[in-house]
Amino acid sequence: YVASHDLQEPLRAIAGYTQLLEQEYQERLEPTAQEYMSYVVDGATRMQQLIRDLLEYSRVGTHGQVFAATDCNEVLEITLENLQVAIAESNATITHDPLPTLTADKNQLVQLFQNLIGNAIKFCKDKPPQVHIRAKLTDQTWCFEVRDNGIGIKPQYLERIFVIFKRLHTRKEFSGTGIGLAICKKIVERHGGKIWAQSQPEIG
Repeated sequence: YVASHDLQEPLRAIAGYTQLLEQEYQERLEPTAQEYMSYVVDGATRMQQLIRDLLEYSRVGTHGQVFAATDCNEVLEITLENLQVAIAESNATITHDPLPTLTADKNQLVQLFQNLIGNAIKFCKDKPPQVHIRAKLTDQTWCFEVRDNGIGIKPQYLERIFVIFKRLHTRKEFSGTGIGLAICKKIVERHGGKIWAQSQPEIG
């Protein structure tokens, strides 16, 4: 946490002073200079988000809560409240079957659901996202499924998406740091499970 704070502080200063320069000297700056200023602010902002995501990734195994009985229906309700802006802006439809109660870290399950559902909403281009969550008990193990109608993934990239910093798209296409699914993998493994993806391009 201290390292994260120490890294973010100079970035805040860079972004803050650059924005002040933009405001104070906007009328005197040439369009090219204004463009360069926006690049500086954007770069500092993205680096701050990257540091925050790295902190979350590093904390999964060391700062988790003690496992306790956790109602996954309640977890999903909290998740959807957190994502309500993204859901409204994208006109997404989120549905689910009744979900079980597990012995788990509630906060990490919220983070897990939020990353997975958030991705399902984000990676849906020209149509309203439709996301369905369900769970099935097989051999005394609960298997959760988050199904969507997004852009899909080619088979050769299905394992790669859970590797930290591995992105399949440019930042211009889709925002993000390439850490979200790696965090999901770490959370699932802390709970003794495994995570994988099944997909076809343009199907979901």
